[in-house]
Amino acid sequence: MSAHLSSGRLNIGLIQEQARKQLLLLLEKCDGPKAIVWDESLGGPMGLVAKYDTLQEHEVIKMYPLVGGRLPSSDVTNVIFITRPHLDLMDLIAQNIHGEERNRQHKEFHIFFVPRKSLLCEKKLQNRGVFGNFTLIEEFSCDLFPFDSDLVSMELSNAYREFYLDNDPTCLYQVAQALNNMQELYGKFPKVTGRGPAANKVWNLMQRLDRELDNKRKTNASMPVIEHLLLLDRSLDLLSPLVTQLTYEGLIDEIFGINNTTVKLPAERFLNSDESPTVMSLEKKHQQIILNSGEELFSEIRDKNFNGVGPVLSKKAKTISSQFDERHGDKSVQEIKQFVARLPHMLATKQSLAKHTTIAEMIKEVTDSNNFLETLQIEQELLNGIDTDKPNSYIEDLIAQQEPLIKVLRLLCLQSITNSGLKQKLLDYYKREIIQTYGYQHLPTLLNLEKAGLLKVQQSVRQYTVLRKALRLTVEDESEIMPKDISYVHSIYAPLSVRLAEQLVQPGGWQGLNDILGLLPGPAISSYTQKTTSNIRRNSLTSEDSAADPPKLILVFFIGGCTYAEISALRFLSQQEELNVEFIIGTTKLINGNTFISSLMENMQKNKN
Repeated sequence: MSAHLSSGRLNIGLIQEQARKQLLLLLEKCDGPKAIVWDESLGGPMGLVAKYDTLQEHEVIKMYPLVGGRLPSSDVTNVIFITRPHLDLMDLIAQNIHGEERNRQHKEFHIFFVPRKSLLCEKKLQNRGVFGNFTLIEEFSCDLFPFDSDLVSMELSNAYREFYLDNDPTCLYQVAQALNNMQELYGKFPKVTGRGPAANKVWNLMQRLDRELDNKRKTNASMPVIEHLLLLDRSLDLLSPLVTQLTYEGLIDEIFGINNTTVKLPAERFLNSDESPTVMSLEKKHQQIILNSGEELFSEIRDKNFNGVGPVLSKKAKTISSQFDERHGDKSVQEIKQFVARLPHMLATKQSLAKHTTIAEMIKEVTDSNNFLETLQIEQELLNGIDTDKPNSYIEDLIAQQEPLIKVLRLLCLQSITNSGLKQKLLDYYKREIIQTYGYQHLPTLLNLEKAGLLKVQQSVRQYTVLRKALRLTVEDESEIMPKDISYVHSIYAPLSVRLAEQLVQPGGWQGLNDILGLLPGPAISSYTQKTTSNIRRNSLTSEDSAADPPKLILVFFIGGCTYAEISALRFLSQQEELNVEFIIGTTKLINGNTFISSLMENMQKNKN
């Protein structure tokens, strides 16, 4: 079990342990040397469950991404496909198997569906004439992947699109299954609160699954660790994914993209002074860096506004320098021994400092650019309701200069939401400009954004204006270095989703928000209390046993994705002593504005499929 996963109030390591055990049991059913063919969307998440050396111990000698055509030749007995139940992937698997049939080597084929089998997929394999080739067809029911001591993700890339655009509720069933699995590990959630169409459906499915499983399985109901589940539907707050994240981790994701706690950066930026760039560049072009709370320095700076990161790195550099200077001068044998004992930790900190200083320099190159600063200024004007009801000259310039379409759409949707919709004439004008500049093939994307609620015609009720004032969504003059409010994560904007979580833990909860909640989509799930078989003891599964109540543990689950800035804002609230609350975050996917918009773009989807 990874140490950083079990360091929090909730032992997330149990999720990793359960998934790893199940995967290894499935591998043991296939006797002999094995090659695993991964659905590419699962390769990264599976690395969070079982490392390659663990798989090697179970005779996995080759691993390939799932692509069409023939598989690379390998001397293995078993070929195991580990895949999501998507029809387009079944075609690729069929191509692989037909390609292998031409080889004279005898191989056994197996398929593990994640997290569940699909009759449609099995039918597709039958139609392609390969269903009979499988020795084993199993389910690897891994719903949640452990990212950190307070963070789990289902890694479902298109959950928002599937429900709101394709009218496909399959992902909501998977969310309900995942949450029920969490109840089996950690006890039933005594309270459930939520809002939005998807959240309501998930809650209904959870109750139905609970009734079906009541007689089959015994949930750890006597000791609930998580006291409250808050289900947040992404449709409640479409603004937060669109705004540029200004935390350290958020900016790494915005600029370079974080996938399954890993970021790929140019290797030449991380050369030591004694390394030759020519040799290095021949060896590898990218440096893979793992980002989680297992690294002390990253844990300290990840949730800070980027303007607060420099002072921390500078202070650390001075501390490390003075620690190494201690080796000079006369020392007793005892002092030398103490220094040597501290040396591994000091060297690790020095290495960590060098790495994050380099990353911070790379981010600063972007954040200091005119391009970035102008975009940020326009975002902040829109968030403050300045000139949101007329053509935005900056957006017009971006279109005229044929800047990346995602950047244009992100700002356009931001203008639409902060203006509670655009006048029909203005919306038509923007559409016409985009189609004439970028091509008619983007018309379906514009229609998708309308259907998904990101672009819309203005209504009589100015929702954003009311919500902004009532929930203090914009906060001026908030300190970025010593913040007192969650708005620091975007410099002036407090994520609406996290304001709702903050309000929930105040005395009276959401009761005082009844008028405002009516402006948000969908029905409310208002604090149902689930039956548990014994009274809840606040510190039942926590290590401390003090007289004071430990913080209340709340699971906030985002259906449709959440951003690193929202996670940082929730962690900030967890640190406020007066709230006496600790948040665990679950999500269908970690997203940023670019990945969120691209998941709704029609031509992007075709490229993916």
